[in-house]
Amino acid sequence: MSDKAVWPAGVARHVLQTVDSTNAYALRMAPETPGPAWFLGLEQSAGRGRRARPWASPRGNFYGTLLLHPTEPPEVIALRSFAASLALRDAFVSLTGLPGAFSLKWPNDVLLNGGKVAGILLESSARAGGFDLAIGIGVNLIGAPDVSAVEPGAVLPVSLLGETGLRVTPEAFLDALAPAYVAWEAAFVNHGFAALRAEWLTHAARLGEVIRARTGTQTREGTFETIDPAGNLILRMSSGPVAIPAAEVFF
Repeated sequence: MSDKAVWPAGVARHVLQTVDSTNAYALRMAPETPGPAWFLGLEQSAGRGRRARPWASPRGNFYGTLLLHPTEPPEVIALRSFAASLALRDAFVSLTGLPGAFSLKWPNDVLLNGGKVAGILLESSARAGGFDLAIGIGVNLIGAPDVSAVEPGAVLPVSLLGETGLRVTPEAFLDALAPAYVAWEAAFVNHGFAALRAEWLTHAARLGEVIRARTGTQTREGTFETIDPAGNLILRMSSGPVAIPAAEVFF
């Protein structure tokens, strides 16, 4: 751990040489993990992204999952994706000193110089009195997927090394990310989503610009106006504002 990083008290840390998926592993370990815990996989054999898409997992990039045991309703628990986005941005900025290079793409990506450098996947399972929540995070530290694997129109992937020349190990990135997340979790628990929403909007990519939001077979185009108090994307169309709870966004 670097001299500047202070690992948060009460949070467990597990580093795995190889794992199928850090999210899947964390949820399997949940019954015997009473408190919050990070699981870092140095290599994944079955990583996945949103909509169960395969996630390329070469050694050297970051594959980590934070396991929590929240008790709020599912719609409140889901807002932790914004806490994770903000923590990711804070970690990047603390490591690079480049605050202007990073922006947040709704609903759960971090952009570096306009390219996707990190993604977030929340998964959960019910248990007595609450849920086991896995906040999975993938970061292109040293390499990014080939552009041929990217859907047409999607934001192109980039790596931290390729864009900044900075080589950061997965362990060092976790050292920066874990305390950053604790700070945003505390803000969320103590002050609600409003504090996270306000900060997220200050770093939102393409706010006030025309974007496309695809849900299933329907694609809407309009101006990205804001996110509402429930985390929904508010898209202003010719017919008026539309609240979109989940979608894939294209610029």
